[in-house]
Amino acid sequence: MVDEAQLDGLKQQFQADLASTTSPKAVQAVRDKFLGRKGGLVTGLYAGLGTAAPEARREIGRLLNTLKTEIEGALDARQAALATTAPAGPRLDPTLPGRPAIIGHVHPLTYLRTRIEAYFAAAGYEILDGPETEDDYHNFEALNLPPEHPARDMQDTLYLEKPWTRAVFPVGADRIAPGPGGPAPRAGRAERPATLLRTHTSAMQIRYMERHEPPVRIICPGRVYRRDNLDQTHTPMFQQVEGLVVGEGVTMAQLKGTIVAFLRELFGARIDITFRPSFFPYTEPSADVFLRDPARGPKWLEVLGCGMVNPAVFEAVGYDPERYTGFAFGMGIERLAMLLFGVDDIRQFYENDVRFLEQFPQ
Repeated sequence: MVDEAQLDGLKQQFQADLASTTSPKAVQAVRDKFLGRKGGLVTGLYAGLGTAAPEARREIGRLLNTLKTEIEGALDARQAALATTAPAGPRLDPTLPGRPAIIGHVHPLTYLRTRIEAYFAAAGYEILDGPETEDDYHNFEALNLPPEHPARDMQDTLYLEKPWTRAVFPVGADRIAPGPGGPAPRAGRAERPATLLRTHTSAMQIRYMERHEPPVRIICPGRVYRRDNLDQTHTPMFQQVEGLVVGEGVTMAQLKGTIVAFLRELFGARIDITFRPSFFPYTEPSADVFLRDPARGPKWLEVLGCGMVNPAVFEAVGYDPERYTGFAFGMGIERLAMLLFGVDDIRQFYENDVRFLEQFPQ
């Protein structure tokens, strides 16, 4: 049973605990110790009123309420006193400049594609965009890839489940019909249904030549698709930039000068460049281009393929191969970006890791 002496002892204990507090957090701890709903020393005494004698219950209740009121008042006064002695918070200086806004970064592949397009646009090239779904004729046949060529195998090409009919040819004036035996004007042909995802952007070169007479000077950037497993150096979707120049008297020397000038603009004058013979069905002769950075070691790295346009391609679009010559080149933007930025895993370009993307130019 609660008596007056017990309440006086509890009051003295509270006063000692409160006097030792030096922070609002400590005051709250004392409040919880004596007035907490669960386990509070004063709160727990109220539960014992039910066992007190009826004649003593009223007096004990009065004493408990008085003690509770005194404790609450002392706690509030202590909190107010500590608040007046607390150190002042930092003063706002309205003259300070604002924090810079956090803005996004241009993706490294977008940055590099923009640089490539700007370079060739300044050199007088037209930039073409085209469909990512193609028909067999524009993607293979017109580029002198016979049906048995490995590039046409299902292991390399992603075919659509069913053909898709759409109008996709470039905007431009229709060509005048060639002589007897030549192809009909482009507008007079029915558009072939798309049956596959394009494996290169060379199909746009065919579409452009079908509707334009020489001279031709174009680049065709865009996404292409192949049956490649995703690993450190391969991805089933990647970006290419392919170029085409056609006219009278176009030579291999002009091709070499174009490629060397572009690579030196991109990588700097410190690199070494070499051309090695290669084979592509739509160019003859053909070459692979390798470069080496002496500062990074003696290893040569392939960066693009090129060559003089095969006369069979000109015949497919109605150009006179006896009158016109031309050169073509193609490069993967990811491969160039890996070399330019020193990235050794192509997958990093597509994982959208902000920590990776923030390292590149704006």
